This record gives sequence, structure tokens and C-alpha cells, in this order.
Amino acid sequence: MSTIWKSDRDTSDRHTNDKKSANQATSNTFSGTALSSWSRQQRFAMATIAGYAILGLLLVVSACSKQASKSEMVGASSPAATSATPTTAPTAAPATTMASASAKKTPRKRPANVTYTDADSGVSFLYPRKFALASGDKAQPQRAAQGDLPMNFVQPGGIAVATVALPADSYPGTDFTSAFFKVNVNRSVSEQECTHFAFVDTRNPDGEPVDAEKVKIGASDMEMTSDFSAGATTQAEAQYYHSYENGACYEYVLGLGTAGYGIKDGIEPVNRDEVFAKLEKILATVTIKTNAADPEHVAEQVGTGVAGGKE
Repeated sequence: MSTIWKSDRDTSDRHTNDKKSANQATSNTFSGTALSSWSRQQRFAMATIAGYAILGLLLVVSACSKQASKSEMVGASSPAATSATPTTAPTAAPATTMASASAKKTPRKRPANVTYTDADSGVSFLYPRKFALASGDKAQPQRAAQGDLPMNFVQPGGIAVATVALPADSYPGTDFTSAFFKVNVNRSVSEQECTHFAFVDTRNPDGEPVDAEKVKIGASDMEMTSDFSAGATTQAEAQYYHSYENGACYEYVLGLGTAGYGIKDGIEPVNRDEVFAKLEKILATVTIKTNAADPEHVAEQVGTGVAGGKE
């Protein structure tokens, strides 16, 4: 009975082994089929992925190409910008030019006063630039309705050197018509005679002439007198100063003319002291060149004429 059980067991084992072999064969067949199927799908997927990869690579290459092209364009434009730099750099030059032009347009401020010098008489003085200068034969001022202003030497032979006149509109709204500073010289008068005047101030309440007054103007000692005359509508006042230097008598005249006060509406009397103060400032600057009036010096100056004003 033991032998029979062994055969059955062997038969069962063989049957089991056959079944396992069959199952294994089936499993191997299924695995091969699945593997074969998966390989096809994998190949398809890989092909797809490879296609996308190639497309992406192409896009990257294209993008790089465009970027390189832009870089080349920027590089190409950079020299132009660099070359344009010298064109824009000289911008400072126009600014300098404009500054120079502006400097040229700005006039140099001229001094307020002008120096007048006469070579023949040796007279020199300062006067405001805005005043009008006349010399030589044109140096005889006119007073309002009074004609020429006479010289006040006791001897004939006086010569007009120069006259400086204030602008006619110096005192608007007043009766001011004219004011001037005048220089005369007379070489025919002695030093003693130079201290006298042909006519003197007659405004003394008693009607008697007033003797000349000794005054000091600047650094010079002088004799001074005045004269006043008036018409129906005009007035003229003059102050005379004499000094003797270099063998000649020098006469300086400060004159003022007025008209219209009391006749025209809105006209006020001008401040006479203020006007004469301006004229006296000119007188205070007078200097005489040493030996200017000596006969030998005069002979050397023949033909030189009268010197004009200069800065």
C-alpha cells in the first residue's frame, strides 16, 4: 500500500509540475506579448518626445540666431552712436559762443565822468558824461532871451576855451531852461587886474556895487562875483571866478537861466542852490598845467588846436 501512495504522489507531482510549466509558459507568453506591446508604445512616445525635443531645439536655435542678430545690430549701431558723440560733444562750444556773444552784447560800463583837457590853455577838468561839451568858437553859451553871456575881464582879449551845459530836461516841471560851466582865458590881463571884474554884483540893497569876494575852490584861491538880470518872463544869473596862473587870467563862469514861473501853470521855481552846487563840483576839478600859458609854451603849441574831451 505504501508503493501505491508513492505512485499517486508522483503522479500528482508530475501533474502539478505540468500545470506549473503550462502556467509559466502562459505567463511567459503573456509577458512577451505585453513587452512587445509596451515597446511599440515606448518607441512611439520616444519618437514623439524626440520630435518635440528637435522642435524645441530648433526654437532655441532660432531664438539664439535672433538674439545674435540683435546683438549684431546693436554692435553695428554702437559705432554710429560713438561717431555721433563727437557731434554732440561740441555742444559746449555753442554755449561758449553764446556766452561770448552775450559778453559782447553787454557794453562795458563807461565812467560817469569825462576829462576835458585843452593843450593851449593847459586847463583840465572833469564833467558828467551826460552833459554837452562845446569848445573853441562854439564855447559861447546863450542865456534865455539874454543873448551871449559876456566875459567879465577888465581888459579885452579874453578867449572862450570850453563850455559844458546841463541837459535841458534836467529839472522837469520847473522854470529851468539852461545851466552851464564855462572857461575863459585872457593873457592881456595882469595879475593885479585879474582880481577885478568889469562889472560886479549890483544886488546890494543900497544899490552900490559889491566888491569881489575871495573864495577857495578846491586847491585854488579865487576872486568871485555874481551878476543877475531879468526880463518880463526870463531870468539869468551868473557867478564869475578869477584866478591868475602861468601869466594868464583864468575866468570860470557858472550860469543859470530860468523862464515861465508865475506865467505857466504847473511850473515851480528850480532849486538854484542845487543847480549851482552841480556846477561848482566841476569847478572844483579844474587843474592848470604848469607853464601852459608861458609865451614859449604857447609858441610850441601853435597849430595844435583845442583838445577835445576824452575818457
